[in-house]
Amino acid sequence: MSAPVAVVTGAGSGLGRVIARALIADGYRVALAGRRARALAETAPEGLAVPTDVSDPDSVAELFDRVTAAWGRVDLLVNNAGVFGPAGAPDEIPVGEWRSCVDTNLTGAFLCARAAFGVMRRQEPRGGRIINNGSVSAHSPRPGSIAYTATKHAMTGLTKSLSLDGRPYRIACGQIDIGNAATEMTAGIAAGTRQADGTLRPEPTFDAAHVADAVRYMARLPLEANVQFLTLTATTMPFLGRG
Repeated sequence: MSAPVAVVTGAGSGLGRVIARALIADGYRVALAGRRARALAETAPEGLAVPTDVSDPDSVAELFDRVTAAWGRVDLLVNNAGVFGPAGAPDEIPVGEWRSCVDTNLTGAFLCARAAFGVMRRQEPRGGRIINNGSVSAHSPRPGSIAYTATKHAMTGLTKSLSLDGRPYRIACGQIDIGNAATEMTAGIAAGTRQADGTLRPEPTFDAAHVADAVRYMARLPLEANVQFLTLTATTMPFLGRG
């Protein structure tokens, strides 16, 4: 059979870049989705770079149209695109910034899952896998992170519903909840971040390559098996017992 096809969102930097490169090394044909064409090309010149705004339904539709036109199917979607969103007390959060965070983190994940689901249920052989990038914030929030935390809690519901609705079509869906992988987005955490008691403390991080390894493990499973939820953190990060 031909090499499997993967779509990775947020592939221009951070975890998306590391995951996309790992999948290419494993023999996947990978479509790289993100806002910046140059960054996508820098991630992997051998990938299919498709500049995409995941919050825009037309942009997402074009992404999957390009992938199916090039390769005819989608075997794996890694829903990775996301932003931290606004920080502050709930009454200080501008509504527009709240909506922007929800549009990217939640609606964007839904739009990509919706498009992938439609391809996966109709292609032959039928089926595929969706891996959503959640966060340890899907379990326990940081102070001042109401928008980000709400979207990541909602991601858990999205994952569960996709898993249930995908059963008749051999579509598996799992979620990886990550805490403190070392990327550009988390650089400030290693320097010092606010704790539940109001103090600022540096937190440990871990190599983002381990996230790619976890995604590779989830993706390699036959569709008869699924990792529903996987939590991967720096061993000593203040997650369990954050309070």
